[in-house]
Amino acid sequence: MKTTMRAALTAALMIGVATTGLVVATPAAAKKEVKPPAGPQYTKAVQIALIAAQKAQAAGDLVGAAAQLALADAAKATPDDILAVGQTTINLGLATKDNLLLEKGLEVALSSGKVAATEAPKYYRNLGAIALQRNDYAKAIRAYEELDKIAPAGGDTAVNLAEMYQRTKQTPQAVATFARAIAAKKAAGEVAPEVWYRRALAIAYDSKLPAETLSASLALVAAYPNPTNWRDALTIFRDGSKFDDQGNLDVMRLQRAAGGLAGERDFAEYADTASLRGLPGEAKAIVDEGIAKGMLSPAKPYIRDLQANLAGRVPKDKASLPALEKEAKAGATAKLMASVGDGYLGYANYPKAAEAYQAALTKKGADVMVINTRLGIALALSGDKAGATAAFESVKGGARETLAKFWLAYLSTKA
Repeated sequence: MKTTMRAALTAALMIGVATTGLVVATPAAAKKEVKPPAGPQYTKAVQIALIAAQKAQAAGDLVGAAAQLALADAAKATPDDILAVGQTTINLGLATKDNLLLEKGLEVALSSGKVAATEAPKYYRNLGAIALQRNDYAKAIRAYEELDKIAPAGGDTAVNLAEMYQRTKQTPQAVATFARAIAAKKAAGEVAPEVWYRRALAIAYDSKLPAETLSASLALVAAYPNPTNWRDALTIFRDGSKFDDQGNLDVMRLQRAAGGLAGERDFAEYADTASLRGLPGEAKAIVDEGIAKGMLSPAKPYIRDLQANLAGRVPKDKASLPALEKEAKAGATAKLMASVGDGYLGYANYPKAAEAYQAALTKKGADVMVINTRLGIALALSGDKAGATAAFESVKGGARETLAKFWLAYLSTKA
């Protein structure tokens, strides 16, 4: 942007003189008139003023340069005039360290429509940066929107734009722009940074946008399925889903499968919920896992009491399952058979659990959404990805459909 216009203007004048008039054709082409190539079209007054401005600036006379530039600005008429005035204004703005003058020069140059495609991104980027320095977000957004159109840079420009949308409380636009930035990275064959996904989720959640929060949560755990992200995404989901204990159990089962149980609270809540829902085998497994991972202390009275309670219940409960299964098969309704499936699921006998849930679906009064969710869980934990996918995809409506989408996201990360 510091390139002087004097040489370009002088060269343009020389071309104009050299090509004045017609070129005489050779006899072989006597009937064909050859026109000289078109060059930049400058207004004479603009040429004179700009050359004077550049001479003054080179001599250190910045006041004189500004006066000549004002004359050129007032006389500009052609697109080439406008570009030349804009670029000279940029040079003077840089020399005087005057951001307002620099900003004006960038705007004038861009308005000419003659800025080279390779240079335009620099102009818009600088224009946006100057606007941001004075917190003019509206102007900065306009500049970055144009920059994003011509030089998306694999999503990096869109991320900056998304943050500006957020600053100006255009939250849905901010989240959508983060999603577009992530998509641009993927299209470029690159992996979008995890922070982009987490930022999109934070903005959507803090702004109470449920649809955007869900979308951002699913995108996060699909791209970066680490325990922290799973715990955060599922905690947000649970807080907004208003599930009963049965629904919470299915969320915590996914949290456990994804390695997202963390701390005493998670393990204790899961164990207590499973125990209260008549699943001592599952509760005991969670307590044992929590102790093994150092998340639960057997020295604490409530953990010691829970262990003692479960130790007394598990043998009898486990031994009762075959007889209950036989009774459920003979019955006409689904409730008992579904309970048998829950029991086997709690003892990690996933093939038997899946068999029971499939049988329950054939009986009267089946809670199809709950049973299909748990059928999917049993199949997923047994390694039957295709069967689990089919089961989860059949869960339609309400919070359970959303839960099924999270399970599907979990399955997508598995071989």
